Amino acid sequence: MYLALPSIEVSLACQTLRLCFGSVVLREYAVSTARNGPGERQNSECTPRGRHYIGAKIGAGAPTNTVFTARRPTGEIHSPAYAATQAAGRDWILTRILWLAGAEPGFNLGGECDTWSRYIYLHGTPDDVVLGTPGSRGCIRMRNTDIIELFTCVEVGTPVLIH
Repeated sequence: MYLALPSIEVSLACQTLRLCFGSVVLREYAVSTARNGPGERQNSECTPRGRHYIGAKIGAGAPTNTVFTARRPTGEIHSPAYAATQAAGRDWILTRILWLAGAEPGFNLGGECDTWSRYIYLHGTPDDVVLGTPGSRGCIRMRNTDIIELFTCVEVGTPVLIH
């Protein structure tokens, strides 16, 4: 028996993420992609385009606002008071991580353009971060409540199109 997966579509122009099943849009979320715009190169701090898939799901069951460093929970919970004691301008990775892998060899898979080795994620962000406008360092930021909902709807292997 074949079970169809939903798919994810990220629009860089609209700063939205859609969860779809076939041609039906199940959910739409505001996101924030890279302030440097689109691009696939290592160290560019750009959001990679093209066909991807979810390569790993990290953070199942973690409390909302859990702080992640190097894909591991630090044991800390983000708050404005906590953030004030940390490095200014930090691009917080909170709550859940959906780690993306490229699916197009030579474009977003392999060499200096490998989405997985660039550590590009869909992830939660602090409540005061503006969504709907580019601002990240390459990843796709989402509201914590939204990433929790999306996390429950997808599996490793779910296709992701970024355009």
